[in-house]
Amino acid sequence: MREPNEAGPVHRYDAIIVGAGFSGLYQLHLLRDRLGLSVRVLEAAEGIGGTWYWNRYPGARCDSESYYYSYSFSRELEDEWEWTERYPEHGEIRRYLDHVADRFDLRRDIQLGTRVAGATYDEAANRWTVTTEVGERFEAQFVIAAVGCLSSANVPAIPGLESFAGAWYHTGRWPHEGVDFSGKRVGLIGTGSTGIQATPVIAAEAAHLTVFQRTANYSVPARNGPMDESFKAWVRENSEALRRKAREAPNGHPFDLSDRSALAVSAQEREAIYEAAWDRGGLRFRAAFRDIMLDRDANETASAFIRGKIRSIVKDPEVAETLTPRDHLFATKRPPIDTNYFETFNRDNVTLVDLKSSPIEAIVPEGVRTRDATYPLDVIVFATGFDALTGPLLGLDIRGRDGLTLKDVWAAGPKSYLGLQVPGFPNLFTMTGPGSPSVLTNMPVAIEQHAEWIADCLLHLRERGLDRIEAMPEAAESWGAEVNRAASATLLPMASSSWYLGANVPGKPRVFMPYAGGMAHYRGICERVAAEGYDGFALR
Repeated sequence: MREPNEAGPVHRYDAIIVGAGFSGLYQLHLLRDRLGLSVRVLEAAEGIGGTWYWNRYPGARCDSESYYYSYSFSRELEDEWEWTERYPEHGEIRRYLDHVADRFDLRRDIQLGTRVAGATYDEAANRWTVTTEVGERFEAQFVIAAVGCLSSANVPAIPGLESFAGAWYHTGRWPHEGVDFSGKRVGLIGTGSTGIQATPVIAAEAAHLTVFQRTANYSVPARNGPMDESFKAWVRENSEALRRKAREAPNGHPFDLSDRSALAVSAQEREAIYEAAWDRGGLRFRAAFRDIMLDRDANETASAFIRGKIRSIVKDPEVAETLTPRDHLFATKRPPIDTNYFETFNRDNVTLVDLKSSPIEAIVPEGVRTRDATYPLDVIVFATGFDALTGPLLGLDIRGRDGLTLKDVWAAGPKSYLGLQVPGFPNLFTMTGPGSPSVLTNMPVAIEQHAEWIADCLLHLRERGLDRIEAMPEAAESWGAEVNRAASATLLPMASSSWYLGANVPGKPRVFMPYAGGMAHYRGICERVAAEGYDGFALR
């Protein structure tokens, strides 16, 4: 962290970008290299990478395939970079982003180790002042919050944590030097996507692993492996078509959703289709039938299939039943993919604790105490996720016109227009925030669309001699209704414990936050709004 700079100068730029992950890097490239603006990127971490800078926990790996979890704006970049695995692990993603930063000479405009403490809008000057924790001040006409959707770690407030005699870690703030679990009794709390990735890796190293499960989860095998040369060649040859398909797809993935209904085929054919999808692995399992996310009965066929797989994999029937999800449908929460997750519970050194039947009461010096027992531990790992979508933005202490705080505006849940702007906060843009497809898509596709829309918007303002753009309240109200409508057209809101609704953070308003209308549909809406002179925005 930088030393305090209480009386330092004010640094002035055309735009300030907060965050140096996928979003911030591409936004910098567009604003600086294509529009010629003066830009400064402020990044809290000591390196670039965004979410992937912090998430280095055992087993951390992307759940989109590497050949399309990447930028598409430069064919030269695609041709010169080679991925080594089907699903890239965290280190490889950081190496990729380092390569991008070096290739496009982005580092000279990125200030690392700089945590933003506040951003305040001055209406008379039409300028934002951004302050850092050590007192540095930056002024800019535009601020772009590229802070990511999953960057605000959620450590549960369990009584007694400060008394624990061992070490504890959160997966979203993992020590860069790693953690040695050899000979240790480890407790893992949380069985969402992160816990499902970490469990097999920790179990293979620790003397004993106790997994504390609140909610049983569906998971499909990833079938990860090396990228062979023939597949790499196929990707290069078909790159343009694959990228186009990803941009045109509802979820940003370059594969087709089946046109079959799960209810329109025989039970035998349906089972065969699910078996083939299971054998292939990955998120494409959801694409086996077109109505898995739309019709409860159709989804139940997929849910029942995975429940059957859990029973067939896990040898102890009681453990298998505890691992079997029955309180929500498949993929209504974030759908994990795994490498030997369910198989791990066949190991002699793994214990599963059902927190629904025996909740955690406290953390004590020797370990974790539930209602029924105390589990002695040397290490506790919190795989409890994030204060998603809103948390990273609220952490910036953003204050708009007349001192209006984003925290107050979002007290009952996030409000925005297109997930891009909030009324009362002129010239502030949010990237992949609440109200946009974001976490329901392959993120680089959503990020590129956002960054390009924002860059085109600023160019539009400059060419017409305009200096301010702000979402109108009625447009945000209408968009909020559309976000609710799109969610209600799917099964997604049925999972009441999902972080899509903020249910993992005590006291957070229960509002379905991402836009479920599909990435391609959303892109069309944004293009129409721009073509109609930025309908729904007030331009000055």
